[in-house]
Amino acid sequence: MPSLQIGRKEIPYELRRSATASERRITITLGHVEVLALSTDDDGDIAGFLERKRQWVFDTVREMERITAHRHAVPRFITGSKIPYRGRRMPLTVRRTDAERIAIAYRNGFTIDLPHWAAKDADHLVASELKHWLKTRARRDVNEIAADFGSRFGLVSRSIRAADFTTGWGSCGPAGNILINWHLIFAPRKVLEYVVAHELAHLRYRSHGPEFWQFLGWLSPDYTEAKAWLESHQARLSADFLE
Repeated sequence: MPSLQIGRKEIPYELRRSATASERRITITLGHVEVLALSTDDDGDIAGFLERKRQWVFDTVREMERITAHRHAVPRFITGSKIPYRGRRMPLTVRRTDAERIAIAYRNGFTIDLPHWAAKDADHLVASELKHWLKTRARRDVNEIAADFGSRFGLVSRSIRAADFTTGWGSCGPAGNILINWHLIFAPRKVLEYVVAHELAHLRYRSHGPEFWQFLGWLSPDYTEAKAWLESHQARLSADFLE
């Protein structure tokens, strides 16, 4: 494996070439440095690129080693953290890159690429980016679920959106405007479907009388399981992320 010599420190790195990449890139995770080069790069191009980035690589690797050495005092949003999502706790990987913009991706876990300028207050930046991503996903899920119920049962609200709630999980206003608590992104999807169905049922029956529950059972036959899950988990549903 090639390495980058910086003073007395030798930093091994994995070199990967790409025919589709438009620019060279360095990605750093704990214990691993990857250098993405263009397929047309020769040894001189790569050496020159690494020379320009050597101080940043050194500083970033050293900072990650410092965090690991003091793991009892590390922030919560680091590689190895678990992020609640759809009823599960998914792993988080935070990587440092030489890019200009922060990027987040999800595939069996969250991966966040932090740009070179995000050396300070990284925990806050990661938390903010995750919150934005989760709220966006909640809005998408809510609209997908509502559209499905609308096509199957003809229940169409005046508007429906995911929002911040002080208390409660959803509401249906007199004019048919529905709000759904975005924190339900932390619950299994079946729970979110139950809350959306619950509020859509209020378009037909405003109160929680026997007719309402009968109608809800028609919309969502297994709603009692989702309702029970929410009642037993609601106190801690988003606490692990938000505290």
